[in-house]
Amino acid sequence: MNTDSDAGYAAVVGFPAMKVGIATRGERLSEIAYLSPDTRPIAPRSRLAERAVRQIERYRDDPEAVFDLPLDLRGTPFQLAVWRLLERIPRGETRTYGALAKSLGSAARAVGQACGENHFPVVIPCHRVVAASGLGGFAHARDGYLLEAKRWLLKHERAI
Repeated sequence: MNTDSDAGYAAVVGFPAMKVGIATRGERLSEIAYLSPDTRPIAPRSRLAERAVRQIERYRDDPEAVFDLPLDLRGTPFQLAVWRLLERIPRGETRTYGALAKSLGSAARAVGQACGENHFPVVIPCHRVVAASGLGGFAHARDGYLLEAKRWLLKHERAI
């Protein structure tokens, strides 16, 4: 999921290819979003946002960092099934949309749509899913900073 506005974010963190926005709802994260590189950083506005920023910055510096964040995970049963599969893809590896679709008895396009609806990229690693013929899209985008973000994330994890 992505947006080019920083409105409503409890924090915005800098990354090499994008900014990462963190939104909270109560005691849970409601969204992590890839934002345009020119989005202004925002210092954490809550303890939860500060905790999320620390973990995301740790990942930015070390791809082996582990996340332990309370997520307000909402989606259809199919989306939840796809996201569970994404969480099982090891760092440094990728899977194709088609391979995930086959394991779910579905279509690659449906898996791509579910990946694009992931509200917690980085934590639920949709960037590890690629097209059979290359990088594929990312967060419903086919070009621009979001594809650069996907490329950076995969290089960071030594998957490409």
